[in-house]
Order: sequence, then structure tokens, then C-alpha cells
Amino acid sequence: MSAADVTKAADVLLAAERSGTACPPVRSLLADGDLDAAYAVQRVNVERGLAAGRRIAGRKIGLTSPVVQAQLGVGQPDFGTVFADMAVPDGGTVPAGRLIQPKVEAEVALVLGSDLPHRDCTVADVIRATDFALAALEIVDSRNADWDITIVDTVADNASSGLYVLGGTPVPLSGLDLRAVQMTMTRDGTAEPVSKGTGADCLGGPLNAAAWLASTLAAAGDPLRAGDVVLTGALGPMAVASPGDRFEARISQLGRISVTFTQEGDPA
Repeated sequence: MSAADVTKAADVLLAAERSGTACPPVRSLLADGDLDAAYAVQRVNVERGLAAGRRIAGRKIGLTSPVVQAQLGVGQPDFGTVFADMAVPDGGTVPAGRLIQPKVEAEVALVLGSDLPHRDCTVADVIRATDFALAALEIVDSRNADWDITIVDTVADNASSGLYVLGGTPVPLSGLDLRAVQMTMTRDGTAEPVSKGTGADCLGGPLNAAAWLASTLAAAGDPLRAGDVVLTGALGPMAVASPGDRFEARISQLGRISVTFTQEGDPA
């Protein structure tokens, strides 16, 4: 695809984000199934963010669930960039209108203490490089109308990134089996969970997902660095967020984490 086509798709997504009005799926502007072009679109808007003074805080991994991969007809995860201004404090609020069509998922975050520069990164490499794990909520969003997405749409749209919440209790990986963690997420304090899952539901384990990301980024010449936050992927299904909703997730061994979506007129 031409640079002009890539820029046009990036322009459409950025306009949707700024206006708060979703756009038609951008796959109509890109060659069918062209992941390279989709990542090029993503990079254009990441670079625009950096030029505007935003700071990269890390990366996120998407499409770690085999079910979601099957729905989109792909056999691999994807990734996006996490900016520092996307962080919401644990127990904090998301103002009405901040996002277009948010959904919430619970996952494990890793915070790196050293770089991961190798194209053949292993789980052992990830363990050595990780300072600690945190419970996390990712609030995904789509600039593509009605979440009508293929792999090309979501990759171009920064892997459907929105906001994220990190827990405040760092847990070292020593003795922690992230494949075995149990996650339950509820809405508005009800007993019935809106999402459940385990660490193994995330690409067989969050460390597997992180190793894939590290290898992929190193091969692209943009490796994970010390201090990066890695959102490793959902442990269970996403839940649609509406104004007034409060979500709380409990991830065994990592603790509880929550966020509230305000209604129009509520204080932020």
C-alpha cells in the first residue's frame, strides 16, 4: 500500500478518536488481510502521539484467546502501544464520553526491570527481566463503528486500546504460577460474575504472551525496555461498560482492582 493510503486510514481513526464518533471499519481503506499495512497505520498515530508530547508506558497484547482468534480468522495475537496518559488509578473513574464504546477485561500486567532485546525470547528470559506482576484492567475501545472489526481493523486501531488500570500491590514472580491464577470480574457488586477465566486462558499463560510480544518487537527493531508495562491479554471475556457501571476484578495471588464509569453530570 502507498504511504498516502496508510496516512488516510490513520487520519480517519484519529478523527474518530478526537470527535468521539466511531468511523466505518477502516479495512475498506486497506488491502484485504494486509497486517503490515495495518501496523503501519498504527505506527503513524503512535508517532503523532509522541510528537504531541505523549509518553509510551509499555505495550498491550490482544487476541490471546483462541475463541477470539477463531472469530477473526487469525492464528496469532496482536499488539498495541500503551501511553502513560491512558492510565486510570485503581478505584478511579472514567468520565462519561472519554471513550466511544468501552469494554472491560481483566488481565495480568508485567513491569520489566531490564530490556528484552532477543528475537527468540523465552519464558525464562521474561521471568528474569520482570520486576513484578500486577492485577490489571484493560478498558478497550474501538474507533470502528459497532465493534465491526477484523484483524486489520483492530491492529490499525492500536489493537483497540483505550485505557488501563493497574493494581497497587506488586508481586514478584518467584513462586508465582501465572498459568494457575483465577480471575472473577463483577459489575456493580453483584454476586454473578460478568467474566471468569484463568491464566492459562491467555495464550496458555501470560508469560507465553509476553515472550511472543518480546520476540515480535525485537524482530521489528523496537524491543521491550526496562520500565515497560506489558498488559499480557485478557483472562476472560470482555464486558460492555455503560455509564454508571462499576467493575471489580479479583485475580488470585494478585489482589482486587476496580474502576467506575461516570454518568453525564457526575463529577469526574
